[in-house]
Amino acid sequence: MTSTENTGTAAKAPAKDPWDLPDVSDLVVGVLGGTGDQGRGLAYRLARAGQKVIIGSRAAERAESAAAELGLGVEGADNAECARRSDVVIVAVPWDGHAKTLETLQKELAGKIVVDCVNPLGFDKKGAYALKPEEGSAAEQAAALLPDSRVTAAFHHLSAVLLQDPSIDEIDTDVMVLGEARADTDVVQALASRIPGMRGVFAGRLRNAHQVESLVANLISTNRRYKAHAGLRVTDV
Repeated sequence: MTSTENTGTAAKAPAKDPWDLPDVSDLVVGVLGGTGDQGRGLAYRLARAGQKVIIGSRAAERAESAAAELGLGVEGADNAECARRSDVVIVAVPWDGHAKTLETLQKELAGKIVVDCVNPLGFDKKGAYALKPEEGSAAEQAAALLPDSRVTAAFHHLSAVLLQDPSIDEIDTDVMVLGEARADTDVVQALASRIPGMRGVFAGRLRNAHQVESLVANLISTNRRYKAHAGLRVTDV
């Protein structure tokens, strides 16, 4: 008998390497709100990295026009068609349209990995400040509205200016990824890491999304003071 059989204890499997991420090169990525600055920038960077990308908008014609401007094989469609045809769907719509957009796409987003990158912010004379949705965060609102989807949160802290600038080859930043299932967050980390200079880093479950979304208000203040496009790096990992 082996020592394991003698004690009746099963041998433990070796811990998975946190940087052992899946191959996501064949996944189709949809970007809801892909005609806005953030969504358009993400669509551009992912397509430039070789990902198949579909831009979604309320009006198919607007999405198709934006896709044609980007080139790189990007396609445009209305939001419902974009969601249906995509394996992973990034939500990059304005906060004030967040809930309404997702409510209308529950069927199309069922079973999909949904990546929420919306930052609930307010603005006044003092600058940007964080809003706290009733559910706790935009990502938690998405999870409540999409019970049949696999909701994650990521891509909050990226500069739309840098994302859209074709002269920039690498974007020096980490992407904090949150979610409930490791398999899902691994996919999102892998997508982020396909963009040169970026790295996807696991940052907790969705209950921790509020402070990640809120940090954008601090970055806006930093950018205004230093006339920069600040990002984040997580050290020692």
